[in-house]
Amino acid sequence: MERYFKLSEKGSTVRTEVIAGVTTFLTMAYIIFVNPDILATTGMDRNAVFVATCLAAALGSLIMGFWANWPIGMAPGMGLNAFFAFTVVGVMGFTWQQALGAVFISGVIFLILTVTGVRRWLIAGIPTSMRSAIAAGIGLFLAIIALQGSGIVVGSPATLVALGDLTATGTLLTIAGFFLIVTLDALKVTGAILIGILVVTVAAIALGVSTFGGIVSMPPSIAPTFLQLDLMGALTYGIFQVVLVMVLVEVFDATGTLIGVAKRAGLLTEGPTHTNPNLGRALMADSTAITAGSLLGTSSTTAYVESASGVQAGGRTGLTAVVVGVLFLAAMFFAPLAGAVPVYATAPALLYVATLMVRELAEVIWDDVTEAAPAVLTAIAMPFTYSIANGLAFGFISYAVIKLLTGRASEVHAATWVIAALFVAKFALFGGH
Repeated sequence: MERYFKLSEKGSTVRTEVIAGVTTFLTMAYIIFVNPDILATTGMDRNAVFVATCLAAALGSLIMGFWANWPIGMAPGMGLNAFFAFTVVGVMGFTWQQALGAVFISGVIFLILTVTGVRRWLIAGIPTSMRSAIAAGIGLFLAIIALQGSGIVVGSPATLVALGDLTATGTLLTIAGFFLIVTLDALKVTGAILIGILVVTVAAIALGVSTFGGIVSMPPSIAPTFLQLDLMGALTYGIFQVVLVMVLVEVFDATGTLIGVAKRAGLLTEGPTHTNPNLGRALMADSTAITAGSLLGTSSTTAYVESASGVQAGGRTGLTAVVVGVLFLAAMFFAPLAGAVPVYATAPALLYVATLMVRELAEVIWDDVTEAAPAVLTAIAMPFTYSIANGLAFGFISYAVIKLLTGRASEVHAATWVIAALFVAKFALFGGH
């Protein structure tokens, strides 16, 4: 391990890397409960999604660890799973098999973009305000899903949305869970989100809101989702915007996370690309994981910003990611526990992740209305139209148009023009569907 991971060269030890790996796993393990909960709304088998989530996270993390030698954990991404379930299947009417096919196609395109260098070009061309707004908008979208699922917000024919029954047992559990997670995180308790989910689950079982089926068992069958993607069904006219949105979110989310966490770990040096040889491998690792995840039966796999917790604990090499991968494999034996987790336990986690993502609005250039207006449109359109795709479309189109009308078209990078044009073409050809 010393020779392979170059521990001494990075100023680390096996013990430090193992502790860092456990820390990262605890901060991101909530996904093994939340992801099946979200994807099950499409009709996918919850137990199979649980196994697919664990396997995709393990595979992605192991590739990142062994090949790129970076301390970054991988798992199905928040936001993209919501887009998969609530927009692609729920609103647009695709089957979950077709949606998996779209994930596979986006993964292949993502690989091509990475290999050819277009991925870097896209990242360089997207304004900082827009990048921040995309993250914040996805956070707001997750928030409305959490509030709706827990009964805090309900539908209303008069006002579209209204306050739900705050005295309902499940709703009170969600509120208590949110307060618990925030408190634990403020006190720097490792695994705050996971602890919150488990505590609310125990309370839900005790109060009869959920049923207890045990803790440990052999992993359930992955057959209901394994290789069930419908590639031919995905290749329809409507899949255009689905793949476009998946690729764009993957580009911003994964690349931003990789670079941000790597900088914090001191793994990136200033200068040309060739001075960071492992960056290319890391980019390829997350691209490969998306394609593999679609075959297993889950939404897009991505790098997790929670990996920063492991870096904070001293993780500097791929051994940290390998530990994360091994722990995700071990998690497959806790399927009964995952099955007992009610929506009231995952809703507080979603709501808290939303608060972390909305903080990105601080990076918007508020003094420049040509930057601020498109950013706000991007963020609010996602929850209000119940679509990440529409938020992206509103944002990119408005950014290009406002810059053009104010005589500042030269400030718009070619990548932004291309993306805006693609969304205009989408609305012209396919309308709002």
